[in-house]
Amino acid sequence: MSLDAGRSGDAAAARSLADAQSLMADELPDGLVVADETGRVIVFNRAAARLTAFPAEEAIGKYVFDVLPFRDNDGRDWWVFADPYHGLATRTRHPERGLSLTDGTELLVSVGYVRDGRSGPVRRLVITLRGTQQRARLERSRAELVSTVAHELRSPLTSVKGFTATLLAKWGRFTDDQKRVMLETVNADADRVTRLITELLDVSRIESGRMEVHRQLVDVPDRARKIIAGRVAAGEPEDKFRLQAARDLPDTWLDADKIDQILANLVENAVRHGAGIVTVVVERARVGGDQAEAIAVYVRDQGEGIAPEVAPRVFRQFWRGKRRGGTGLGLYIVKGLVEAMNGDITVGRAPGGGAEFRFILPAGAPIA
Repeated sequence: MSLDAGRSGDAAAARSLADAQSLMADELPDGLVVADETGRVIVFNRAAARLTAFPAEEAIGKYVFDVLPFRDNDGRDWWVFADPYHGLATRTRHPERGLSLTDGTELLVSVGYVRDGRSGPVRRLVITLRGTQQRARLERSRAELVSTVAHELRSPLTSVKGFTATLLAKWGRFTDDQKRVMLETVNADADRVTRLITELLDVSRIESGRMEVHRQLVDVPDRARKIIAGRVAAGEPEDKFRLQAARDLPDTWLDADKIDQILANLVENAVRHGAGIVTVVVERARVGGDQAEAIAVYVRDQGEGIAPEVAPRVFRQFWRGKRRGGTGLGLYIVKGLVEAMNGDITVGRAPGGGAEFRFILPAGAPIA
């Protein structure tokens, strides 16, 4: 076979692959636009053409800034503000927001970045478009978040205000023991407010793609052991917890603080919504087509478990189990933290009953 014939075959195969990708994109219900490293459109699906009234065949090859001339609520050029190809190198996406085209068409737009490495140059912009009928859903979600936060803040702040006002007005009337009890209550309520604010910041970072990961060599079983020890020190029976860790675990370069947060949240969830013994299992795993090394962590309880039809919803914002309480953001944050470290989390039925949360994280040297 001649060199020219080989090149012709390669070109035909590339065209066939591009056609297949275009057909798959056309099946998506939302608008999908993909721009290459130069800003030129390489994918413009049927839904995007419908939402923008821009023919797909004309969009391909044009600059995305010309095809989608987004304006914010103040009429400013949104692309100048976003500066996707020269902006913040650690940015992974822009959360969904309302933008307008120059003809006044309003769309809900989210933008994802495909980079070379964690902070390398942008190779692809992946833009998702949805009609304004989704705006009501977005606004309801924000309203629910505000309502939840206001409700959760009211109780501890009322307590803090009441006790501090009482102590300031009648300090001399109380014994040292009474003062200590009131101050301990104030301290606990202040911790509760701090936790809530931390949750809100985590939600913001997850939704904006700004979750930073500070990797170091982490002993996951040791972190789990400390989480359990902390709960025992707080008054829970030692025999309520069990830790099982394999001896041949690979090295894991993870964010220690995020591992603590994930484990603490899952153990707290098992204690609050489950029953019986809470078991944490850490073992070696393999993931992906290349069977890369990883670790798998299981957090199990002996309660009623989570019904299969409910399982897909547990990682959504505001999901709460039968025992209501808290903001309903904990498992949503856990999922975001796991995914920020290139991991995956699922929920199912534990051996012998109860709920089992399993998350898998890659092992080996950190990616440069």
